[in-house]
Amino acid sequence: MDFIEDDEQLYEHFRMEVDKGQDPVRIDKYLSEHQPHSSRNRIQKAADAGFIHVNGSPVKSNYKVRPGDVVTLMLDRPHYDTTIEPEDIPLEVVYEDDDLMVINKPAGMVVHPGCGNFSGTLVNAIAWHLKDLATYDPNDPEVGLVHRIDKDTSGLLVVAKTPDAKTSLGKQFFNKTTHRSYNALVWGNFVEDEGRIEGNIGRDVRDRLRMDVFPPDSEIGKPAVTHYRVMERYGYVTLVECILETGRTHQIRAHMKHIGHPLFCDERYGGTEILRGERTASYKAYIQNCFKLCPRQVLHAKTLGFVHPTTGEQMDFTSEWPEDMAALIDKWRNYIRNKS
Repeated sequence: MDFIEDDEQLYEHFRMEVDKGQDPVRIDKYLSEHQPHSSRNRIQKAADAGFIHVNGSPVKSNYKVRPGDVVTLMLDRPHYDTTIEPEDIPLEVVYEDDDLMVINKPAGMVVHPGCGNFSGTLVNAIAWHLKDLATYDPNDPEVGLVHRIDKDTSGLLVVAKTPDAKTSLGKQFFNKTTHRSYNALVWGNFVEDEGRIEGNIGRDVRDRLRMDVFPPDSEIGKPAVTHYRVMERYGYVTLVECILETGRTHQIRAHMKHIGHPLFCDERYGGTEILRGERTASYKAYIQNCFKLCPRQVLHAKTLGFVHPTTGEQMDFTSEWPEDMAALIDKWRNYIRNKS
């Protein structure tokens, strides 16, 4: 992290006053105890960069706080208001009642506000859809989305309208009693018709935006299991159904890459390379046309099943492939038909 320039404008993100009875203690230790979401190492780096101030002046991480000190975090960017505001964005609502709603999310829509995406998200759209429901507060973590899918993944999600519904649905996801299946187009052909992938999912040490797979007994990452079944074979790529036992970040994408079958057109996991097929110019042009037809990882949350939190009824939903994925699959079906 670079040091800040003396004339660079800083913005206050956090302020607190040290208690009168506080014993002298290093500021990095003090802040890590009072800011549970920030690690001591991260606080030390912020202090080294000149972002931790006491009584208006920057201090190092070994500074010892004293009673009455005013500690501020001063960053080189404005503090962004993370309040979720309703936005009039179209939603495809598959099902809705007083307790919940099931949504078919399009590819390209971010699920939740985050770095670089503070508006135009699915959560903003839900807030608009439910803006007349007095009991629904989009900023209340006890209601809202129960699970997430990636920005460029399409398919089904469930939203809880009440705290009781979210608690019930959350327990079902935690206890792995929900039923979820995904359809994915992956590179390569499979020897077997079905299989099981087990491997912990954790951050890639070389690329923090990507997940990696580690041995189940390594204590690195979180345990993850994916079951897959071949649906259709197209020679150089395969359409598979994936069923999750767990719901880790990028689980299907990381697991499939791990076994040598990255998702087709998944740039982050190497799927935009021509990994199988012919060396001819016509084949390369064909693949590039495929990438243009569906310019994202080909992954769709196809089915979703759970027990209704109030009625106890089993609820099962299925969504059709979006147009880009359907067109791509048709293109591969025609390709293999013409070759044979």
